Amino acid sequence: MTTYKELKGTNIQVVSSDPSNPIEGQVWYNTTSNVTKGQATTSAGAWSSGGAMNTGREQGTGLSVGTKTAGIVYGGDTPTPGGTVNTETYNGSNWTEVNNMVNSRRAGAGYGTYTSAVSGGSFVGNSGESNKTETWNGTNWTEVANLNTTRAYTAGAGTSNSNGIIFAGNSPAGNFDDTESWNGSSWTEVNDLNLARNQLSGSGTATSALAYSGSGPGTKYAQTEIWNGTNWTEVNDLNTARSNAGGAGEDSTTALCYAGYTTTVVAVTEEWNGTNWTETTDVSSGRSSGFSSGTATAALLSGGNPGKVTTTEEWTGAGAGVTRTFTDS
Repeated sequence: MTTYKELKGTNIQVVSSDPSNPIEGQVWYNTTSNVTKGQATTSAGAWSSGGAMNTGREQGTGLSVGTKTAGIVYGGDTPTPGGTVNTETYNGSNWTEVNNMVNSRRAGAGYGTYTSAVSGGSFVGNSGESNKTETWNGTNWTEVANLNTTRAYTAGAGTSNSNGIIFAGNSPAGNFDDTESWNGSSWTEVNDLNLARNQLSGSGTATSALAYSGSGPGTKYAQTEIWNGTNWTEVNDLNTARSNAGGAGEDSTTALCYAGYTTTVVAVTEEWNGTNWTETTDVSSGRSSGFSSGTATAALLSGGNPGKVTTTEEWTGAGAGVTRTFTDS
């Protein structure tokens, strides 16, 4: 049998921690975990387990931003009713509690990055829908100008706390198709969605965004719309209509929609290529109302129902590098 050294010209590395940037085909033995690992390229996207949050929570669709290795979740509904102010950051391995929000909130919208984010709308405390907005600077939350429309179960898209959009949602008056644009200091009403809905997902930027999934009276939606900075345009539907799904993506040409609720929790994952949705590898376990963020090739899903869980799953898209653990079998 050919040895690794005969193939690669070197022995397997013996290290106490995994290399930070391994190359394809690299193999090493980790003396801390006592396992042999290697770097490979995925032929199809895959979900894997990540670190557990400190606080289990749900109603988090839209209340998380960032990437798979630099994420942040905030608010949500915990085992204590009324929402939470708790904020946690993720470094790709572990969650750390950081400074709290000004207002406890759940079922709101958010967008941005690990160091520059916006949260708007939601239920605040034990009261009803709210128009309160907060911005995150990487250290603290600050309350800023209110949305024009009071709402919850809304969605958002944007890249920092100085720009972005929030759209759709509901209140006792019904579902909204309203869209509002943020310039860093105030909200402005802009052109509406074609379909009023709530409990939807959103991703992208202030000028190149997607709205997909959602719910209305007695129904779940598969409809997808693209935002070009001025108008919304209806495009091809998801394969599985659902609400309370996770969403991730960099702009209107790539996205990932995962998990959610139909008549029960589902694990279905779909990829958007700018034209169509294609079903791919399911989330490891079905859940709804989780906290989602990232890109179409590197996404996070944390928390959710049933059970207001703490578990995290990490998505690695097709063609991306992934570390595999080898066994003797």
